[in-house]
Amino acid sequence: MEQRTYNQYCATARTLDLVGERWTLLLIRELLTGPKRFGDLQHSLRGLGTGLLAARMKHLEREGLVHKVTLPPPARTPAYALTQAGEELGPAVLALARWGLKWAMDEPREQETFHPGWAVLGLRACFDAEAATGLHALYEFRVEEEVFHARIDDGTIETVHGPAQHPDVMITIGGEDFRDLAAGRSTLAEAINNGTASASGDQQALRRLHQLFRLPPPQTRSATQAPAS
Repeated sequence: MEQRTYNQYCATARTLDLVGERWTLLLIRELLTGPKRFGDLQHSLRGLGTGLLAARMKHLEREGLVHKVTLPPPARTPAYALTQAGEELGPAVLALARWGLKWAMDEPREQETFHPGWAVLGLRACFDAEAATGLHALYEFRVEEEVFHARIDDGTIETVHGPAQHPDVMITIGGEDFRDLAAGRSTLAEAINNGTASASGDQQALRRLHQLFRLPPPQTRSATQAPAS
């Protein structure tokens, strides 16, 4: 597949030459949460055909953003992981997510898919480091078949797919309820009161949870809107 280029000696244009094609940044998003097998990427990115996925991964390998690895036991299967250059796209992807939470997220559309596992990166995007000062806690989330956890360590966050060892708090919630929670249309307290979610563990850590992740107030894009002064 021929690689298109803007033919501009500009850092922004050069970067978009590398990651500006459709699906490419979403592949980076998937790999920012850890190595993935080809089938894992297909599962998360419905609508991306096998041939195009293979072409995109070859492009990312060729450009030094992705490399092949072997997953540790018991899997021992081939997978893709980000190189250092690929990992350093993380802040840009998180910035796009934060912008999207404010300016692009309205009601879900009928044809759109939602994977609870995307929250592994989404939690980082809306993490309030100041609110986590002095907190050391491990939160595990179980959303249908998805399990992931967040480790908070005095203003820093690490989010990982899979169960946690000895979590301080464990939260179980259904997929649609979690989607509404992630979109800011409901709260965890409301879901617990409605019986659609449950939470167990350290009550003090649980009480602080709602302070740790803040969604920006949604804004409506307008052609006549002036920048904030």
